[in-house]
Amino acid sequence: MIPGRSSGRPDRPGAALANEVEGYLLLRVERDQARLEATALCARLPWLTTAQAEDLSRHYVEQRLGLTRQALQVTADRAHRLRAEYEARHAVLRRTLLKWHAACASLVLTAAGTAGTGLYVLAR
Repeated sequence: MIPGRSSGRPDRPGAALANEVEGYLLLRVERDQARLEATALCARLPWLTTAQAEDLSRHYVEQRLGLTRQALQVTADRAHRLRAEYEARHAVLRRTLLKWHAACASLVLTAAGTAGTGLYVLAR
């Protein structure tokens, strides 16, 4: 994980606030972009009255932000599933590695004990 990036759990003071501010700024950029697109759409429809153009713009922005929210939710859900899968796999790999280290340490201790016993027998 990249230090300072959100893992769902703030790892330092202010991380939650920084994540919240980042989310707010990203939302503002998305809303501004949707408004620009709505304005461009209304400009291509010159027969709309001012009230109709405002209504169309409002509906477009709401629709666009809803789609963005939905896409972000799908992405976040996928990230949580992947994190759970990776953590489970990591735990399995750690257990396997620990077993191998324990087996190797046992072999080394057995070999050292056998060599020590052999040297003791030969030295007598």
